[in-house]
Amino acid sequence: MKIKTLWIFPLVIILIISINCSKDKSHDENRGTTEMQSEPERPQQLQIPFRKGNMQGVSGLGRGLGRRMRRTWQPNDVIHLSSEEEEAIEIQTATVVSRPVRGHLDSMGKVLEHQYRKAIISYAFSARISESHAKLGDWVKKGQKLITLQSEEVGTAKSEFYKAIADHELALVNHERIQRLFDRGVGAKKDLLATEAELKVAETNMNAAEKKLHVLGFSEEHVQAIDETHQINPVITLYAPITGKIIEDNAVLGAMIDQASEILVLLDPRILYIDAEIYEKDIAMIKLDQDVEAQVPAYPEKIFKGKISYIGDVLKENTRTITVRSEVENPQLKLKPGMFADMKVFLNQQTHSLVIPKSAVLDDGDNKIVFIKMDDHFVPTIVEVGNQSNGHVEIISGLQEGDIVVTQGSFQIMSKLFDNILEKGQVH
Repeated sequence: MKIKTLWIFPLVIILIISINCSKDKSHDENRGTTEMQSEPERPQQLQIPFRKGNMQGVSGLGRGLGRRMRRTWQPNDVIHLSSEEEEAIEIQTATVVSRPVRGHLDSMGKVLEHQYRKAIISYAFSARISESHAKLGDWVKKGQKLITLQSEEVGTAKSEFYKAIADHELALVNHERIQRLFDRGVGAKKDLLATEAELKVAETNMNAAEKKLHVLGFSEEHVQAIDETHQINPVITLYAPITGKIIEDNAVLGAMIDQASEILVLLDPRILYIDAEIYEKDIAMIKLDQDVEAQVPAYPEKIFKGKISYIGDVLKENTRTITVRSEVENPQLKLKPGMFADMKVFLNQQTHSLVIPKSAVLDDGDNKIVFIKMDDHFVPTIVEVGNQSNGHVEIISGLQEGDIVVTQGSFQIMSKLFDNILEKGQVH
């Protein structure tokens, strides 16, 4: 009897535990159901097609919504405008025409100094800077005073020149005297020959002394002035060899200079070089005197024109390019040596292509679009563009000659297009 009691007791305990667990599970399920029913249903978010620049009629949009939207218009969509709307927008149009277009090659280049329009002012002998007549940034003309130097070499050369002149004058007088005596029959011929030799030596020494003054930097006019004044002043003035701007100034009053010293550097920046790299496959299309146009990041709207003046003779193996040098006009001095430039090399051959005003083309993400006017409606069309010049752009595909495109009012028509999309409910 006791044994049966011991077996029944554990079974009762297990049964009680199972009943409690079932109640807890049922209670949890009921509570979850109640919570789900009590939570309000969230409305589904409405995604509206969005185009950059078109916010008309769209309000209360969350941040970043525009980035999540994508284009919903199709190239065959039609936009109708009333006459009042066209008048308010002030729509202007142009006809697609075929014109001769010059092809060009695009390349990167670097602006360089024109080596024949640059001058380094230095002195071939030791000297001291006595006076400065120009400073950094000054425009100087050819022949204008720049620097006055004091040099022992100059003083010595002037002294030797005066002595050579005096010796030549003495030899000339002596030769003339002996020549008169010989002509009268009272002079010896050997004396005449000796004076002739002395005169030639004196003349040679005088010429050598004059040449040394030229080597020191004195011009013919300066040497003539020295001969007339007979003043032994150990100074020399250096003059501008070209017209240009002082771009380096290392002149310090009282400073000593030598042969390696660059006192001043002049540059005429009205014409500069631009070196560009042309790929091997395009070399045959490059010719001397071809027109080029350059643009720099500092002045993106400014075009600098020039011509090719040199075509490289060696192909660079690492890049498979040659260097093409152009002389580019820089009348307003906006180009600076060291700038990078986008180069267009215009080819000699011309082809006929369809062109439209640049203002007719709109950027639409990765596409270029224009609006074609057809009777009383407008149709957006994706086009492929090519070269651009003089406010016009080449059309490679998407249009035909004679099509009428919108050149002013395209943004308003685009806004109207998306208004139509919203009204039709074309949302994603």
